[in-house]
Amino acid sequence: MSEHPDRPAFDPGAGSAPASWPDPASDPRSGVPTAALPAYPPAAAAPPPSGYPPPSVYPPPPSAGVFPPAYAVPAPPAPASAAAAVPAAAARQPGSRVGLMVALAAVVGLVAGLLGGGVGSVLVNRGVAVVQGQSAVPAPLPGVTARPDGSIAKIAATALPSVVTVKIRTASASGNGSGFVIDRAGHILTNNHVVSGATGPGEITVEFVDGTSVAARIVGRDSSYDLAVLAVDKTDVTPLEWGRSSDVVVGDGVIAVGAPLGLEATVTSGIVSALNRPVVATGGDDMSFINAIQTDAAINPGNSGGPLLDMSGRVIGINSAIARDPGSTSSSGGSIGVGFAIPSDQAAKTAQQLITTGKAEHPIIGVKLDTQFTGEGARIADPGGVTPGSAADTAGLRDGDVIVRFEGKKVPGSNQLVVAIRAKSVGDTVHLTVERAGAQMDITLTLRASN
Repeated sequence: MSEHPDRPAFDPGAGSAPASWPDPASDPRSGVPTAALPAYPPAAAAPPPSGYPPPSVYPPPPSAGVFPPAYAVPAPPAPASAAAAVPAAAARQPGSRVGLMVALAAVVGLVAGLLGGGVGSVLVNRGVAVVQGQSAVPAPLPGVTARPDGSIAKIAATALPSVVTVKIRTASASGNGSGFVIDRAGHILTNNHVVSGATGPGEITVEFVDGTSVAARIVGRDSSYDLAVLAVDKTDVTPLEWGRSSDVVVGDGVIAVGAPLGLEATVTSGIVSALNRPVVATGGDDMSFINAIQTDAAINPGNSGGPLLDMSGRVIGINSAIARDPGSTSSSGGSIGVGFAIPSDQAAKTAQQLITTGKAEHPIIGVKLDTQFTGEGARIADPGGVTPGSAADTAGLRDGDVIVRFEGKKVPGSNQLVVAIRAKSVGDTVHLTVERAGAQMDITLTLRASN
C-alpha cells in the first residue's frame, strides 16, 4: 500500500496511451481551464480512467507515453431546416458516444514551451462547430495546369483527390472530420477522435472531392497517438506520398487540406512555426500526447485528420488540434494561427502497425510517476514506482528518483516526459539524468513495449 493514499500515481510505463514529445498546455501544474463548445448540451463528466485525477485537474500522463486526439466537426444540418438544426443539436442524448466525442474532445490543454523552456498555458481546441447549411464541393480550379510546379495551386490540385471528408452518422448524433488515402489498398488515415463515436457498421462514410461517397470500416485505432486507419472498398485511389517530419525545419512552407467546419476540399497555407511542441490532449476517457509540429496555417474544427503537406506535396503531419487563448470567455474557437499536427514519422509508423496488427505499439520505461510532485522534473512514485523486472528496474532506477533530463533535454514535468517517451520507438536506447539524494547520475535503458 502507498504511504500517500491521496497522491495519485501515474504509470508512464503501463502503456495505456502512447506519447510523443512535448506539448504546450497539459502540465498537471498549468491549471488550464476547460470549456464546453456552444450548441451542445453540457456533457456529464465522464468518469476519469483508472489512475487519472478528476476532470477539474489536468490529468496526469498515462504510463510514460501518450498522445492527442483530433476533433470532429458536427455535420451541417439539412438544407431545408438549417436554422432549426443548430438548437436541435442541444437535444442530443448526453449519454451518446458521439455526443461525448463532440463535446468533450473539444478542449485540449497545451504545455507551452519546449522541454527546457518555461511553462505557460493555452487551450487547445480540437475543433467542434456547427455549420449552417450544406457546403458544395468546389469544382477543380481552372488554369491549374498553367501553374508552376511547387505552387500552392499545383500542390492542392494534386492532393485534393486523395483527401476525404470523414462523416460519422449514428441514431443520436453526427460529426465530420478529415482524412487521406495512404495506400492503393484503400486505407485512409484520420484522427482517432474523429471516429471514436462510431460503434456499429454503416456509421462511417468517406466522401471524395468528386462527390463519391463510400462506406468505411475501422481497421485499427489508438487513442494514445490519436490515430485511426479506415478501409474502403475502392481501388481507384491515389495515396499521398509520405514526407519525413524529421527533415522539417522552422520556417518551411506548409499546406493544410481538409474539411474545416464541414467545408470540403478547403486548402490553407502557412509555415512551420515551431517543432517538438509537447501537446497533451484529453477527450472523454481518452488522453493523448503529441510531439507536435506547430503551424500558422489556418486549422479549424473539421480539419482533424487531414494532411499537413510540405511544398513538394508530401505529408509531413496530420492536423489534430488548435490553440485558444486561455483568457477567452468564448466556448467556440477557430484558428488563431496556432495549430498542431502529429509528425508524419510517428503517424506513418503507427498507421502501418494498425494495418498489420490492429493495434499500436507503446514504448515505456516501466515506472509510475508522482503526479503531485511540484518540483522540476518527473518524480518516480515512492513506494511502488518502479515496476519489478521492467527496463527501469534493470537500469537501476529507484522509487523517489527525479528524472530531470531525457535525451539531454530538460524535463519540466511528468507530462513532458511521457510525451518524450511516446515519441520514441520500442527498442530505442535512451539516456536519462536522474537526481537521487542530492546527487545526479546518468542512466541508459532500452524502451520496451507496454504489452
